Amino acid sequence: MSERALDVIEVLLTARVYGRTPSLDEDDLPPHLREAFWAEDGVPDSPTVDEDTVREATGIADPWEEISGLMFTDRDTFSGRLNLVNDDMAREWYDERADADRLNANPALAHEFEDREGVDYEAARSENRPVRADPQWIDGLLAEFFDEEDEEMLDLVEVRAPSEIDVSMDDLVLTPEQEAEIGKVGKAIEHRDFLAEVGLYEIGKLLFVGPPGTGKTSTAKALAHSLDLPFVEVKLSMITSQYLGETAKNVDKVFEVARRLSPCIFFIDEFDFVAKTRSSDEHAAIKRAVNTLLKSIDEISLIRDEVLLIGATNHPDDLDSAVWRRFDEILAFPNPSESMRADILRLITHDMDIENFDPAEIAAETDGLTGSDLRLVMREAVLDALTEDRTTLTQDDLLGAVQQFEERDHLRNLDNLEDALTHGDPIDGDEAEESGDAHDHVHTH
Repeated sequence: MSERALDVIEVLLTARVYGRTPSLDEDDLPPHLREAFWAEDGVPDSPTVDEDTVREATGIADPWEEISGLMFTDRDTFSGRLNLVNDDMAREWYDERADADRLNANPALAHEFEDREGVDYEAARSENRPVRADPQWIDGLLAEFFDEEDEEMLDLVEVRAPSEIDVSMDDLVLTPEQEAEIGKVGKAIEHRDFLAEVGLYEIGKLLFVGPPGTGKTSTAKALAHSLDLPFVEVKLSMITSQYLGETAKNVDKVFEVARRLSPCIFFIDEFDFVAKTRSSDEHAAIKRAVNTLLKSIDEISLIRDEVLLIGATNHPDDLDSAVWRRFDEILAFPNPSESMRADILRLITHDMDIENFDPAEIAAETDGLTGSDLRLVMREAVLDALTEDRTTLTQDDLLGAVQQFEERDHLRNLDNLEDALTHGDPIDGDEAEESGDAHDHVHTH
C-alpha cells in the first residue's frame, strides 16, 4: 500500500478515535484535520468523513481509489462517505505502517497508541498548534461577537491567525537587547499563573520605537507566529475616519475584541498619533477617544486578560510622560549595524544564486539602510538580471543595485526639497526621512 493510503486511513482513524474518546478535544487534532472536520461552530463530537473531507485534509484527488482494496473500508456511493467497517483491523493495519514521528504529529492518535515506544501523547499535544490559532476559530468568534451594525468597526482592526502570518522569529535579525526582551516576553506568557501568584500584574505592555523599516511590525507578527497567538492590529489614525461615529465607544470595542480573542497579541501601530492628538486642537470626540485609549491601556493586563499589548511608533520624541509610563518596557529598533545588515542580506538572499557573494562588502556599502531598504535593493538586482535573461546574480549586480537605490533615494529628497521651495514650506528632518524610507517592517526573506 502507498503512503497516500496511509494518509487516508489516518484521517478515518483519527475521526473514529476522536469520536469515541471523550477526554480528547479540538487541541488534540492536527490543524489540517481540524480544518477538514470543522463544521459551523467547531469540530463535531463524532466527525463524519466523506471524500471531500479527505481531499481537503490530504490533497489526494481520489481517496477511495487509494483504500478500496482494504478489507476494513467501505464507501457509500450516494453520499461519498468513507467508513471503517472493522476498527481493530484498521488499527492493526495503521500500527504496522505508521512510525513514532507520524503518531507524535497527531495527538489523538498518540493518545490511542501511547503504549508504542517513542510515542508521547503529552508532548504531542504540547507541540500541536492549538485551536485558538486557527483562522476558522477566530472567524467564528468574530462572527459571534459582531453583528451587522458592527461591520464598520471591523475596518478599524485587523485580525490574523498565526497560520496566516508569513514571518517567523527565524526570519529576523535582532539586536541582543531585542532577543533578550522577546525571550522574557515568551517566559512571561508561559508562566502567567506564577506571575499572578506573586502579584506581578504590571507586565506585558511593550513599546517598540525606531525609524520606519527597522522591523517593529515584523517582530510583533513573528512573536505571534512563534507563540501561536492571534495577532490583533489597529492603526490609531483610523479612529479619525468619519464613518466610525462614536470613536471612544469603538476604542472600547477594539480592546474587547482583544480580550475575546485572548490569549493574543494586541499591536497598536502609529502610537505617536496619541501625542499629536493630545497636543493639538483636534475635535473633542477624538480627544475623548484618545483618553479612552489611554485608560484602556491602563486596565488591560497580560496576567488578568492574557493580552500582550505592543505599541509602535516612528517618532518617540512626540510622546509625553503620560504615554511613556503606560508601558513597562521600551524596546529600541535602531537602523541595523553593519554586521546586522550582512546577516539580513544572508537571509533575504537565501534562495538566490549569486556568484562570488560577499554580504560583508554589500553591508559596508549600505550604511544607514534599513532591512526593508535592503530588500528593495535585492529586488532591483533580481529584476535587472531578469531583463538580461539571467537568473544567476553576481556581486557586481548587487553593488550596482545599491548605487541605483541611493540615487533614487537622493532624487526623492530632491523632489521633497523642490516642493518645499516652490510652495515656500519648510522641510524638517522627519519629513525628509519618511520620504526616503516609506517602507516599514522588513527584515525577512
